[in-house]
Amino acid sequence: MDDSILSAEIKQTKPFRVPEEEAVLNIMRTHSVLTAEFMKLAKSHGITQVQYNILRILRGAGADGLPCVEIGNRMITRVPDMTRLIDRLEKSGLVRRHRSSSDRRIVQVMIAEKGLEVVDSMDQPTLDLLKKQLGHISRVDLGKINDLMVKVRTRPTA
Repeated sequence: MDDSILSAEIKQTKPFRVPEEEAVLNIMRTHSVLTAEFMKLAKSHGITQVQYNILRILRGAGADGLPCVEIGNRMITRVPDMTRLIDRLEKSGLVRRHRSSSDRRIVQVMIAEKGLEVVDSMDQPTLDLLKKQLGHISRVDLGKINDLMVKVRTRPTA
């Protein structure tokens, strides 16, 4: 891979100090590019990227829904105030809440019909965007990317 591509994109004139620095900056730059395009898609459907992630999780959870803590654990990007996000989704009619009768501390969050319609309407546009973003990369190379990203996240601890 040409070392000058990232340097040119971020207008860096000095060489990277170590390969790890270049790798991290490449990951961050790629995340930024991919995320910006998805944020536009989500906005066109009246929600944010984080709200989409919550609705996607709740759709997968089925009719019983999930407690807020579990939604937070399943998020792609961690968010500090899950309760506030759920409040906004509930106010918009995209989710419903139900307090557990066996343990009043537990509040189940379920996707509402309106939320299901929104997330379902994004399925094909999301697939189209993914094809646009990564369709030029072979399945073998996509597998390598996936393997490397897992390797980055599961580094050994000292």
